Amino acid sequence: MAILGLAQSAQAADTPQCEVNRPINIGGMNWESNLILADIESYILQKGYGCKTDILPTETLPAIAALERGNLDVKPEVWLNSVRDPWEKAVQSGKVKKTGDIFTGGEAWFIPKYTAEKYPDLKTAADLVKYKDKFKDPEDPSKGRIYGCPAGWGCEVVTNNLHKAFNLEDSFNMYSPGTGAAQKAALTSAYKRKQDFVFYYWFPTPLVSSLELVQLEMPPYDEEKNRCLTSLNCENPQPAAYPENPVFTGINVEFANQAPKLAEFFSKVKLPLPVLDAAMARMEETGDDPRDIALWFLKNHADTWTQWVPEDVAQRVQSSL
Repeated sequence: MAILGLAQSAQAADTPQCEVNRPINIGGMNWESNLILADIESYILQKGYGCKTDILPTETLPAIAALERGNLDVKPEVWLNSVRDPWEKAVQSGKVKKTGDIFTGGEAWFIPKYTAEKYPDLKTAADLVKYKDKFKDPEDPSKGRIYGCPAGWGCEVVTNNLHKAFNLEDSFNMYSPGTGAAQKAALTSAYKRKQDFVFYYWFPTPLVSSLELVQLEMPPYDEEKNRCLTSLNCENPQPAAYPENPVFTGINVEFANQAPKLAEFFSKVKLPLPVLDAAMARMEETGDDPRDIALWFLKNHADTWTQWVPEDVAQRVQSSL
């Protein structure tokens, strides 16, 4: 009986007690890197910290509002340059804050390499006005179509403002797909059929790395111009290239105060781009869902994620795999 009691005590000591007694709500924005990261974080919270978690489907701008209200505790990826105004307003409320730097991403307008070879004088976004007939909108053949940012995402503000800044409103429609999945499916289908198309996309992503693409040139990045381009109320947008895009974790301040150990974990989450590329490439190749890719990452890239957590947390996660 004494031995059994000691064993039960040891087991109880090894069972972590989550700092909050409710599920932790994580924003499940519907693009690959965010979905993978959300599942990685969820698994570590469950197995390493003894927490319950919910990954809640959402979109970029609603997620910031939900984070501010406390309906979300964590937003795994905040792409600052796409949501600068709403993010800064949320931070000013004192209810959300940035924690950690995950990676640096990028954004651009692309055409397929075969299109660039067909039209060698099409080098810049401003050149598009001369090529509207080469990119006809199937729903409005009098204009060309640019596949923009999925509806409701933060990047939609910038693509719409650049559409105006490059004086393309009379020659091109900016088409916003309903979801990220619909956007990817349309682009992949057009590429396989060797159709000419122009589109906005971000990287690192499996799609950009798996297709032969050419970026359309834009005037150099300008901080003042970019501030207007990222604003819903930009009255006179001026053309400028996308900047490098810092991507970090957004966290609810009240949650961070309630759970300082968990807040410290989120502050250390960082993904080297080669590791992230490998995870997304595997997702593209296998068709596995984000949960499966998260488990693959935890099993195969312990050198990365064990740097985010204390040793005892790492041991519990590893023993569960």
